[in-house]
Parts: sequence; structure tokens; C-alpha cells
Amino acid sequence: MRVLIIEDNRDLASNMFDFLEAKGHVVDAAGDGITGMHLALVNQYDAIVLDLMLPGMDGITLCRKLREEGGKTTPVLMVTARDSLDDKIAGLEAGADDYLVKPAELREVELRLRVLHRRGGEHNQKLKKMVVEDLSLDPGTCSVKRGDKNIELPPIPYKILEALMSRSPQVVSRDDIEHVVWGEGRPDSDSLRAHVHLLRDIIDKPYPRKLLRTLRGFGYQLVSPDVPDQ
Repeated sequence: MRVLIIEDNRDLASNMFDFLEAKGHVVDAAGDGITGMHLALVNQYDAIVLDLMLPGMDGITLCRKLREEGGKTTPVLMVTARDSLDDKIAGLEAGADDYLVKPAELREVELRLRVLHRRGGEHNQKLKKMVVEDLSLDPGTCSVKRGDKNIELPPIPYKILEALMSRSPQVVSRDDIEHVVWGEGRPDSDSLRAHVHLLRDIIDKPYPRKLLRTLRGFGYQLVSPDVPDQ
């Protein structure tokens, strides 16, 4: 992993730097919030260790700016002496992914960073653009296109399309789709059919090549028309 440590306690930062480097990680460090913010924006890190009480810019402000203004999704582990519930809530609401109270064991710091990095990789996989023929869906921006045309979808048809595209060319059962869209609060029996009908009208009806199939008794499938029916 490539890790950025933003910590103004030189002894703690040095110990953490040496420990992580000995574990094979590539490490950068900053002793104040402004320098840390600059490094986090211009470089690509797998994880960031962030103190709350920093000179120049505090950790809460830094984390919030990193998320809201910098658009960075780098996993952030806050490691701080401030241990009240309010402090933890403030850190997480600012965009931190995990929170450790000092003094923290260096082995636990590295373990938490590994977990955050793994989760970040899984999240990025989920955000990959999905394409079936000339239909594309970008989960990162919630945008849908067919060919060069942008398509606007209501929230529920969008969720149905995302579920179908993520498993294409597999058939997705009605139960699976209803669980993805509504969770445990399942709708009446006609709701899914109505939303699929609307989805088909938007993504298929204006185009010669139809991608959305209904397999009675099984579910729905989003696939190239060149693929034989199952």
C-alpha cells in the first residue's frame, strides 16, 4: 500500500512511518494539515492516517474538504487522542472510514489500513462502468447512455437496470430484483412489472435492438439480442 500519515507528533509519526515501511508499505508523512491536504490531493494513496488536532488545518476540516471539494475517496483512518462519542461521530460524518483512539498499537493501525484498502478496492469494483451493447451505466455518476444519447431514469427503474446490468447476461429473478430495490419492504405484485415496463419503454422502445427480456416464471435478463433465448 501507499500510505499518507498526517500527524504533528513527530515521535508518533516517525514510529508509525518506520513500522509501516518495515512492513513493505510506501509511506509519506506530513506534520500539519495544510501540507497533508496538498499531498492527499496531488498524490494517489491507498489509505490515509489522519490526526484530528493538527496545526494549519484540523483533521475534521481536512477530511471534509478532501471529500467535498477534492472529490477524493481515499480511505481515511482517524487516529486521535480525542475519544468522546461526539468526536467519533464528527470524524465519521466528515468522511472518515474508521477511527482509532491513541495510544493505538501499530499492528492494529496496519491491520485497519489493510481492511480499509481491501474495502476500497471492492468499492471501486462496484463503481466500474457497465456496458451491454450500446447501453452503458456509470454507478459513480448514476448516468445512463444508449449510444450517444443520455437517458434519464426515475430512481426505481435505475436500480432495476443496475441490478440487471451488473449480472448480465444472467437471468435475474423477480425476488432478487425486489430485494435489491425495496429490501424487506416488498411491494405489491404489480409494482415490479410496472417499473420494468417503464424501463423498457425508455431504454428499448425507441431502438431497433431490444436488450431487456422477460422470461416468464424466471425473471428478467439484459443481454444482446444476438444471444439465444434460454
